[in-house]
Amino acid sequence: MKHFLIWIFLFFFAMSGFAQNLNIKGQITDTSGESIIGVNVKVKGKDTGTITDIDGNYHLQAAPNDILVVSYIGFITQEVPVKNRTVVDIRLIEDVKALDEVVVVGYGTQRKADLTGAVIRADIKTLKRSPNSNVLQSLQGNVPGLNIGQVTNSGGTPSMSIRGTNTLGGNKDVLVILDGIIYTSSLSSINPDDIESVDILKDASSTAVYGAQAANGVVMITTKKGVEGKPKITFSSSYTFSNPTHNYRPMNREEYLDNVRDFYYTEAFLGPDYTTPNPDFDLASKLPDAPLRDENGNVSPYNYNWWDEGTQSGHLFENRFNISGGSKSINYMLSYSNTDQRGFIVNDDFKRNSVRLNLNAEVAPWWKIGIQTFGAFVNQDGAEPGLWNLITQSPLIEPYDADGKIKPYPFNTLDTNPFMGSDIDDYERHNYFFGNISSEIKLPLKGLVYRLNFGNNYRVDNHFQASQYGYNLQGEAYKEHTGYYDYTIDNILAYNATFGEHHIDATLLYGASERKYDYTKALGQGFTRMTLGYNSLEQATTRYVYSDAWREALCYQMARVSYRLKDRYLITGTVRRDGFSGFAANNKYATFPSIALGWIISEESFFKIPWIDYLKLRGGYGISGNQTSRYKSLSTVASEIRYIFGDGGKPVIGQEISALGNNNLKWEKTAGINLGLDFTILGQRLTGSVEYYSTTTKDLLYDVALPDITGFSKIASNLGKIKNKGFEFILTSKNIQTSDFKWTTSLNFSTNSNKIVTLTGEDNDGDGIEDDNISSNLFIGQPISAVYGYVVDGIYQLGDDIPAGFHPGNYRIVDMTGEGEITPEDRVILGKGDPAYRFGIMNTLEYKNFTLSFFINSVQGGKDGYLAANSSSLVRDQNNLRWNRISAWDYWSPRNPDAVYARSISTPKITPTVYEDRSFVRLQDVSLSYAFPKSVTNKVGLSEIDLFFSGKNLLTFTKWHGWDPEAGSTYSGRPVMRSFSFGVSLTY
Repeated sequence: MKHFLIWIFLFFFAMSGFAQNLNIKGQITDTSGESIIGVNVKVKGKDTGTITDIDGNYHLQAAPNDILVVSYIGFITQEVPVKNRTVVDIRLIEDVKALDEVVVVGYGTQRKADLTGAVIRADIKTLKRSPNSNVLQSLQGNVPGLNIGQVTNSGGTPSMSIRGTNTLGGNKDVLVILDGIIYTSSLSSINPDDIESVDILKDASSTAVYGAQAANGVVMITTKKGVEGKPKITFSSSYTFSNPTHNYRPMNREEYLDNVRDFYYTEAFLGPDYTTPNPDFDLASKLPDAPLRDENGNVSPYNYNWWDEGTQSGHLFENRFNISGGSKSINYMLSYSNTDQRGFIVNDDFKRNSVRLNLNAEVAPWWKIGIQTFGAFVNQDGAEPGLWNLITQSPLIEPYDADGKIKPYPFNTLDTNPFMGSDIDDYERHNYFFGNISSEIKLPLKGLVYRLNFGNNYRVDNHFQASQYGYNLQGEAYKEHTGYYDYTIDNILAYNATFGEHHIDATLLYGASERKYDYTKALGQGFTRMTLGYNSLEQATTRYVYSDAWREALCYQMARVSYRLKDRYLITGTVRRDGFSGFAANNKYATFPSIALGWIISEESFFKIPWIDYLKLRGGYGISGNQTSRYKSLSTVASEIRYIFGDGGKPVIGQEISALGNNNLKWEKTAGINLGLDFTILGQRLTGSVEYYSTTTKDLLYDVALPDITGFSKIASNLGKIKNKGFEFILTSKNIQTSDFKWTTSLNFSTNSNKIVTLTGEDNDGDGIEDDNISSNLFIGQPISAVYGYVVDGIYQLGDDIPAGFHPGNYRIVDMTGEGEITPEDRVILGKGDPAYRFGIMNTLEYKNFTLSFFINSVQGGKDGYLAANSSSLVRDQNNLRWNRISAWDYWSPRNPDAVYARSISTPKITPTVYEDRSFVRLQDVSLSYAFPKSVTNKVGLSEIDLFFSGKNLLTFTKWHGWDPEAGSTYSGRPVMRSFSFGVSLTY
């Protein structure tokens, strides 16, 4: 009986366990009833799971009380209780939060779905682990239409442009807005870790709110703020070591001597091919200077490495601390960062300490106040050795004499010792202060808000230097002090309301800004003792004082109205009126209007394309301006004119008018259209946009040269017309999305081209075609960056039929006119400096707690674009025999007939400039990170622990000869660095 009861118990226990596992099936559809393939269906808390088939059906086993977790790209993840059912059909709801994402558009924000202009948010989070001391480095190649250059020095700010060039002599700077205020200081002052988002405004309809200051586009930087909750503390530290992407170096002793032999190939080698060494050649007699030979007339025995002495491995050490939090009525974010960067050249150092406080408070239900403020303190002490002199010093001489003192002129010529530039007392500091105070008041009318912004930029620059080698080795010291301050005050009235199917968002603005600058320099020359250096300038034999100052003011008004009907029809209209003190009295103000339309086609009832989730068509037209520099419309005075009255009289400083004023100088204006298409397809698996733009700029600001007989050198004028157009494309793909593995890819592509339509309209040669301005490299119908020169077809070789005036080893110039002689008339348009197109590809792969991302950046010149000068042509003279060169420089000789660069015994009749295509494909950023699981972090009292490793500029594929194609530098320029970084981030 006992055994029987046990078996009965086990039977019912087994049956009850079997009853807990139901065979569940069902179909998963979207809101329109269409089945969805590949949906993940998992049992919560268990390893059981499956995916839907081609008809959206699934099968799995689960207990009656289990919960199914259903997830798919582009849809909201749902948790569905089984509730003892065997058939569980599920309808997924589209996740539209991406369209609800808010972007900064200037004096406010907008939903992505409501945008009518060309506005894009940069992906800075994917590259946050890259070793970038400047936020612009994170944007390089990341955004179509935003072009960021390379950085080749510590703490440097790269060049930046948006959608090419629209001007000749007007302002070419991109406008930077920091927390709603125009930021005029260096972006190297901003801690990249403080930045929450970067939005780029590219077309006239989106930049119109900032008027003429936004002629070249706008970069909107928004810093982090606190959120409601307990304090969140984050600390991160990283170390980066770096070296040039190419291991170029100057020639060593034997390479240097071989270089001299090749200059004298007709004597150092035996004919007729001059490749067999001549044993009787006296090399020492060909060296031009005594320092290159010893006291017996033999070649100097030294093999000194100047390059190693003047360069070093670079590093970047960063520590960042952040604390944030808040309550319902107040939030805060406090941060501190320390950056210590050392460049490749000795004394290329950059140290930055920055502190930030962002505070927002709700004083009353109708009143909010806020402050965004930071201070950055930059130390760039130390002067670098002269790079060109560092390269050209001969290994046969040493920099120091027997007493260890610097030889000022190692060659016994005017060529200086490069270490005279670094063996000095140099103090260079830059202090940046920024503060924006805001107040926002809800007015009695619902949806009506008044906001006051008062922003301040203040900068203090001090540069002190003392050199015992200055002023012809008699000693020189100076103190430079620069102060800059600007303020901006904006009064903003915003109205936001919805009436049934109608939504209105209106903004009115009245603002003003003033900028002030002052500069003072005290210089002393001729010191008997340099002990006190720049702190005792009164000891100098000769003393000078220099000073400068300027101020400028702006005022502006703006009105913007955005209207949305039925969540599908959009219109935005903007009018901006700008006033600037730099323009002539007759044209102080200008007005710039714009209008843009949007149509969300996918919201229409007739739109029945199931694989298109979202489709919006945009179009805009606007006129933007460009302002001249201060005082440009006025006659300017030069004060360096010196007069001597009578024999033995003292020189007296005089003044003369150097530029003629123009009371009718007008604002440059650019009219442009922008067409855009935004889309999301295949269940939000693919998201992207396409943009086309075309602009025409007239009344170009340009300095026209005047004949000397007028007594003036130039006059600021309005002339000509430029056209600019381009195409942009961005696509993000969610390739794989599972619970353990995710893979996303983002691709961007852009083109841009411009051409000069007209300049002065003059036709002095009477050929019926407007004349080019060859002296300024401006050509009608050609790009602004047109390259004009001789066509070079290799190098003349021994035995070639060489025309008179040229020699073996000279560049072979093509006779384009066919006259049988090379003349300036043989010059033609060779191409342009601008690229044909750019593209970037970012891949991010996540597997459990690992994240790997890699970014490929490329700039391509096409048939004849992205050209830069890359030529060197040596002839046998004293300097070229004396100077060293980078060993990788590939010069012609009979032993090296297929060389890149020219070298000959005699000077040619014409030495052309050779241009090379800078096209490249670069593996720019690679990052691998690991986030420790909660089971580990909880044990040590932390919420997050991340380890990361990254690399930058790892591989570059190019045909360019030189340090780097993107920097456009040959071997004499600064190298681009390849970097490897590792670090840790802790969050409490």
